[in-house]
Amino acid sequence: MAETCRGRCFCKAVSFEIDTPVLSCVNCHCESCRRQCSAPMTTYIGVPNGQWRWAGLAPKVHRSSPGVERTFCGSCGTPLSFRSERLSGVMHFYAAAMEEPEKFEPTLHVAFEEKLCWLNLGDDLPTRNGPGYL
Repeated sequence: MAETCRGRCFCKAVSFEIDTPVLSCVNCHCESCRRQCSAPMTTYIGVPNGQWRWAGLAPKVHRSSPGVERTFCGSCGTPLSFRSERLSGVMHFYAAAMEEPEKFEPTLHVAFEEKLCWLNLGDDLPTRNGPGYL
């Protein structure tokens, strides 16, 4: 059954809503996501266009590499999402920005070849090299 879930930045200026079901929830080990979020890995939720919307202020957009744009709050700097030309019909929201992140459980590790050597994972999730999850 479809459910509307909400997310937001730290200062609450930028918020968003997503309608379930989502396409995916994956752990990403790529350097770009790690650097944007200052984290050893990130978890993101793939949401098809038409199933998400911004609320409150619009986020700032940074074009981090060819064909990739990343959003963040212009007030507090919280990273919120990214989108790539390769999957142009999908917005990827960071699970940590969700009000109830526990509702989204990762099913896969992507960009596993970029995993930090000291990061020990205690799960049995499948792994994939590169960014693709579909």
